[in-house]
Parts: sequence; C-alpha cells; structure tokens
Amino acid sequence: MSWRVVIIENQAKLDYKMGYLVIRGLETKRVLLDEIAVLLIENPAISITGICIEAMIGKKIKVIFCDSKRNPIAEIFPHHGCPDNPAKLRMQIAWEQSIKDIVWRDIVSEKIRKQAEFLYENGYFCQANLLNEYIGQVELADSSNREGHAAKVYFNALFGMDFTRSADIPVNAALN
Repeated sequence: MSWRVVIIENQAKLDYKMGYLVIRGLETKRVLLDEIAVLLIENPAISITGICIEAMIGKKIKVIFCDSKRNPIAEIFPHHGCPDNPAKLRMQIAWEQSIKDIVWRDIVSEKIRKQAEFLYENGYFCQANLLNEYIGQVELADSSNREGHAAKVYFNALFGMDFTRSADIPVNAALN
C-alpha cells in the first residue's frame, strides 16, 4: 500500500532498479516504489530515466513537477487506470444544482473538520473550537463562506498573524 510522499528538492538523477526509486544526488537514496503515493519534484534540475517513469506509471504513482518558484506546473498520470472516469465526470456534471450544492457543503464541512482536528493535535484548542462552530454554520454551496473564514483562522494559527496566502514565499508554494 502506497503512503509516502517523496519530495525531491535538490538536483538529482532518478532511476529505477529492482523495485526501487533510486535518487542519485549528493548521496544516493532508495525508496521502494510500492510505498510511494506521490513524487513531488520541486527542482527543475532533475533527470529521470524512461524506465523509472514507466515503473512509476505502472504503480500508479502521481508525479508532480514544479517550476523554479516551486509552484506545480505539470503532472504525469497513466492513460489506463480507471476506465470509467470520463463517465463518472459526465454524470457529476449532469447532477442538478441542488445536489452539487449539497455535495459542496459536505466537502467544505469535512475540510473544516479535518483542519480543526489538526489544530487540536497541535495544541491550538481555541482556534479548533472556533472551526468546530463553523462546521454547523456551513450553508448550501457554502454561501456564507465558512471555508474562507476557517482558512484564515487555520493559517493564522499555524503560521502567525502576519501570514498571507498571497505572498510569494516557499511556504505558499508548498501549500499550493
């Protein structure tokens, strides 16, 4: 079962050998492909062998490429995998607006719940309690913008009151 997110920050060569992703940089490291869920390539000075790409696609590893500012710019995904994805997408697009509004409310509520849970785990009890209040206030299609209010509380708790998501800094690049 894949669970790791592997982040490549420095110049390196990526290769495949006997079931492992081999990362050759200042030092050589190996990670079992079966454990990797996502490979995030933050540095454009990376070279990858074709056999490595083929192996990662075969294991359904999501590969995300970033630009020099560490903003995601592209990803690799297999052509074959879930053959009914286009059908599922068409079905969701055809949903009535009321269904879409309900689903959106539920997604926002769950997102806020997970943010509150994380804040509790990290000792931000007051902010987590506030987010739990927001969950009950989420309206259809989040018309009251509880998601935005929760995000402000969440990010201020984690990164300080001066933090802004619009700043061109590595933290925001990683969050994007």
